[in-house]
Amino acid sequence: MCTLRLAAVLLAALIGSAAHAQQYPARSIRFISPFPPGGGNDTLSRIMGDKLGEQMGQRIIVENRPGANTIVGTEALAKSPPDGYTIALLPNTFATNPSFYPKLPYDTLKDFAAVGQVAQSPQMLLVHPSLPARTLKELLALAKARPGQLSYGTSGNGSVGHLGTLLLSTMTGVSLVHVPYKGTAASVHDLMGGHIPLMMSSMLGTLPHVQAGRLRVLAITAAQRNKAIPNVPTIAEAGVPGYEATLWYGFVAPARTPDGILKRLNTELGTALKNPDVVEKLSTQAVDPFHTSPEQFGKLIRIEFDKWAKVIKAGGIKPD
Repeated sequence: MCTLRLAAVLLAALIGSAAHAQQYPARSIRFISPFPPGGGNDTLSRIMGDKLGEQMGQRIIVENRPGANTIVGTEALAKSPPDGYTIALLPNTFATNPSFYPKLPYDTLKDFAAVGQVAQSPQMLLVHPSLPARTLKELLALAKARPGQLSYGTSGNGSVGHLGTLLLSTMTGVSLVHVPYKGTAASVHDLMGGHIPLMMSSMLGTLPHVQAGRLRVLAITAAQRNKAIPNVPTIAEAGVPGYEATLWYGFVAPARTPDGILKRLNTELGTALKNPDVVEKLSTQAVDPFHTSPEQFGKLIRIEFDKWAKVIKAGGIKPD
């Protein structure tokens, strides 16, 4: 009798979830972007929101919740109802913050459900044109000849650029001095001014400076070359086998969001990412569409969680 009752309860839950998914969405959906308006994450949120709103027949509202290296917006998502009406577009920091901040107001691996990855973009290893290094090997040789003398700028302590450069120094044994700034713009400004010799930064916003000759790119951090700069090698190709620090973006929902809704959202994201208009808009942001299933994105988060935990521990970096 107990077995039959349990089976009935499970069947009812499955039917209820399927019905919920079929009715979804019945009202507007909120996209949380844990950054200020105008940045890459915000732009990508609005590109995807416009297309999904058109496809699903409901308004998508992008809500900017910046602060604390994406923690403010991520906490807001964790506290939202698990009904599919609030999801967030999150970058790599979602997987790296747990190792960087000892006390987060949420559990990264338990309080969320992966919806799907939607995009990725390499960082560029940039140097000031006056630096006597035109290749990665020349830069590493210079750094080894001047241990602790070459500095690199980042958009902040624990940022993607910080961790990517730390990974490079860990894998090559070079000693570089970290100079954190309050945002990417300030660090790029000082790099162009020759106040710092090098940095890692996303292609968004910095590629025009490379094309104008104000900055020199030595390599990119992705596993494969980028079509926007096909002659620039990856760091792995340029002499550090196994190196990869790709900037990725993916949508995440609160834990216990029904599977039917997660799959519906994932399908809609996949459809949007095949749309020529969306592809063109992403290309202008130096971002490549990259769609994965909820299961694949969840696996990536766990892999990145473990990978960067080791880098952060080895580097001994702490929050400001």
